[in-house]
Amino acid sequence: MADKQVFQDRMLSLGLARVSEAAAIASAKWVGRGDEKAADQAAVNAMREQLNLLDIKGVVVIGEGERDEAPMLYIGEEVGSGDGPGVDIALDPLEGTTLTAKDMPNALTVIAMAPRGTMLHAPDVYMDKLAIGPGYPVDTVTMDMSPKERVEALAKAKDCRTEQITVCVLERPRHEDMIAELRDTGCALRLITDGDVAGVMHTAEAEKTGIDMYMGSGGAPEGVLGAAALKCMGGQMYGRLTFRNDDERGRATKAGITDFDKIYTRDELVTDDVIFAATGVTDGSIVSGARRDGDFMETETILMRSRTGSVRRIQYRQNNN
Repeated sequence: MADKQVFQDRMLSLGLARVSEAAAIASAKWVGRGDEKAADQAAVNAMREQLNLLDIKGVVVIGEGERDEAPMLYIGEEVGSGDGPGVDIALDPLEGTTLTAKDMPNALTVIAMAPRGTMLHAPDVYMDKLAIGPGYPVDTVTMDMSPKERVEALAKAKDCRTEQITVCVLERPRHEDMIAELRDTGCALRLITDGDVAGVMHTAEAEKTGIDMYMGSGGAPEGVLGAAALKCMGGQMYGRLTFRNDDERGRATKAGITDFDKIYTRDELVTDDVIFAATGVTDGSIVSGARRDGDFMETETILMRSRTGSVRRIQYRQNNN
C-alpha cells in the first residue's frame, strides 16, 4: 500500500525507543566489568534484534564500521521487516564502551532514523566539530574562528564574560594546543574521556548541563548522530571531515564524499525530519543509567522528533528474569 511507504515519524518513534532500551538493558550487565567488547556486542545483538521487528526498509548508514570489520550492524546492512518506508539508520549501540566498562557517567545507547537518503554517509574518519545550543543568531560561532574567537563571540552573544562560558572537549593529546588556547580566555572546560554525542547534546540544555559549547575532533559517525539530536533539541552544529592518510580519503570517496574540505551545517548532516532515541546505560546528565530493582530492570530514554520539536523522557520497567 502506498501510504505504508511514507516516513511516519510519529508511528515509528516508540519502536525506536524500544530499540535503544533493549540495547541499554543488554549492555547494563557489563557495567563496571572491564570488558568493552562484551558490552558492545551485547548492545549490538539486542539493537539488531529489535530493529528487525520494525516495519521498515532500513539501511544502516552510520554503524559499527565496514562489513568486513563488523559482524552486525555494519554500514550498508539492511534492517527491518522489509515492509514499510525506506529509512536511513544511524546508530551507536553503545556510545561509551570504556565508560561502561569502567562504570563512568554518560554511557548511552543511541539511534536515529530519517527518510532514505537524508543522512550524510559519514566515513569512519575524524570530524572537527563545533556546536552551541539554541537561541543564538546563525553563525554566532564558525569553524573559521580560532578557539579563542569562538569563546569571545559566544560570550558577546550571551552578554556575559568569557569566564562565564563552559566548553566541552574530548581530553585527547591532539587537543592540547586547543585546550591551552581556551584556558587563556578564562573559560571553564568540561573535559570528557569519551562520549562526544552526549557532549554535543549537552549544549542544547545548557541551563541543566552547564555546557555552552562543544568543540574538537572526534568520530565522524558520532558527528551525524550529534547533528540528529540537535535537529530535534535545537542548536547549531558544524562539522568538517579530517583525514590522516590516503586510506581515509579513500573511505570518504567510497562513501560518496567529493569535497574533502566542505564544512557541513547541522541541516546538511541530516537534511530531513529525524527521530532520535538515547537510553542511559550509566548515570549521566542527560538520562539516568539502567539499574536493577529486584527482578526488574529500569531505564530512562530521551525520545525526540525534529518535525515537532517534541522531547519525551520515558521511564521503562521490565521483568528481567
